[in-house]
Amino acid sequence: MQKILAPSILSADFKILGEQLRQTAEAGAQYIHFDVMDGDFVPSISFGMPVLSSIRGVTEQVMDVHLMVTEPIRYVKAFKEAGADFLTVHYEACEDLHRTLEEIHKYGMKAGISIKPNTPVYMLHPFLKEAEMFLIMSVEPGFGGQSFIPYSLNKIQELRGLLEEKNPEAAIEVDGGIYHRNVGEVLQAGADVIVSGSGVFKGDIRENTAKFMEILKQYE
Repeated sequence: MQKILAPSILSADFKILGEQLRQTAEAGAQYIHFDVMDGDFVPSISFGMPVLSSIRGVTEQVMDVHLMVTEPIRYVKAFKEAGADFLTVHYEACEDLHRTLEEIHKYGMKAGISIKPNTPVYMLHPFLKEAEMFLIMSVEPGFGGQSFIPYSLNKIQELRGLLEEKNPEAAIEVDGGIYHRNVGEVLQAGADVIVSGSGVFKGDIRENTAKFMEILKQYE
């Protein structure tokens, strides 16, 4: 399976966001990771549909939207209209996850399911055939710049084994504390989509992105 880089704009400079997105695209990043936080499911508040709409017009990269919000089903249509391609919701945030995934698919988006660090992989068993992507949070959601939680590697490996049996076309995305120095072990564990914020946007964006892409290609 192709390995994909999804730079997280939480770490970008919004004064020059369009230019920074262009730099990631030119260096090979296929996705843009768009974190939405509501101050309820997670303590922080980030950005929403208007920002997504504005950047949708300046890049052809896949918009990988991660909703860290309570009852995300309320916003599915709005994020489709704003330009989301993937819409990932949290297992822990949905009263009816089956219905939420159906709603995402109804509006023509691909669906993702995310779990927090303390949520075991086996909680995903009833949903393994219902999503195109599964997001393992390797830090506590809601804040950027945290350190990678080592036992996340075991969760990635466990999930990869389950998906090979139940849904081999589904991708595993990993988000949190990933840099050039540790992305190899995350890929080796079975990840397909790598989210990195600080690792891309802090320093030389083109150089950082190109280095990630070089490493990712070694695991395809």
